[in-house]
Parts: sequence; structure tokens; C-alpha cells
Amino acid sequence: MPAVQFWFEFASTYSYLAAHRIERAAAAAGVPIEWKAFLLGPLFRRQGWENSPFVLNPARGRYMWRDVERTSARYDAPFRRPSVFPRASLLAARVAILGEGEAWLPEFARGVYRANFAEDRDISDPAVIEAILTKAGQDGPSLLGRAVEPENKERLRRQTDRAWEIGIFGAPTFVVGDEIFWGNDRMEDAFEWYAAREGKGA
Repeated sequence: MPAVQFWFEFASTYSYLAAHRIERAAAAAGVPIEWKAFLLGPLFRRQGWENSPFVLNPARGRYMWRDVERTSARYDAPFRRPSVFPRASLLAARVAILGEGEAWLPEFARGVYRANFAEDRDISDPAVIEAILTKAGQDGPSLLGRAVEPENKERLRRQTDRAWEIGIFGAPTFVVGDEIFWGNDRMEDAFEWYAAREGKGA
């Protein structure tokens, strides 16, 4: 059976929490995972929203921030509410598309999330992304150059379109075959579903 797909967005608070813990949780469950970057903005617009629902609905936003504070403490994940939300995640996502299937992608992704949600740094700044790539042992300038090539821009657009086609509307989302599980708190459900189907030879 294919790996569990982890669809994530760098501007998403709950994707940050999921990225912080997914590798340990997947290893404990014996489940392979595949990291899939995409953009929420185009999906929100398809739903009639011009911004994050956490911005459009202040009560929902207040709840989210407090929930993320509580959950970060439970996971021992560093957290500082960013001064800008949601932050532009386009450049980071384009780099992540280049890293799909590469061993360096999880470390890079966690570095971007830390910059955004623990260090309050601007993840749309090429210098910030380059530093994260360098720390992950990669050639930052080269990857940044490749990230903005037309072919790679189109790859991210196609991947975002694919997310919508399979029913994704928020992040993080875990995809197991034809099943989707939305939210950091559905990670274990996705892993259990995978394990049950894998045991049946699905």
C-alpha cells in the first residue's frame, strides 16, 4: 500500500504541530509517510474566502491561538505567536516541492516552521530560506534559483490543484488511499486506518 501522504502548508499553525511530531509518531506506528507541500490560499478562494478562516472569524482565531499554545506545550514544541499571520509561504513551498522525496525535506520543513512559529521570522525572505537550507546541509542559492524556475512554479500549481481534486480543503491533511483525515488531531486515525488496510493486504 502507498505511504500515508502528509499534505502541509507552511502558513498553517496546525501543520506546524503535525510536522513537529509526525516522524516520531509514524516510526512508532510503523507507517511510511510522504511529505506533500501545497498552498492553502487558492483552496480558500475556491471556498469563497480571501483570507484564513482564523482571520475572517475572530472568535475562531482566538480559540486557535490558545489551542496552539496548549498543544505546543503538550508536545514540547517551541511556539511564539507570529507578528504576521498568515505569512506568505509561496517561496518555502516552491523549495519544498523540489525536496519532495528527498531526505532533507523534513528537516527543511521543520526549520521553516520554527522560523515562522517559534522565532517570528519572515519565511518569504529568501535569506531566511537560504539559511534554513544551509543548516539542512543543502546548497541554498542553487535550490532557491531552481525553486523560481517556471517548471517548478507550475509543479506547485499542479500539486495544489491536485489537493483540491482529492478533497483537501485545509491543512494538515493525511491521505490514505481514497480516505482523507483533516487536522493534526487526526494523524493517529490516519495511521490506524493505514495499518488496518495494510494488514488486509489492501
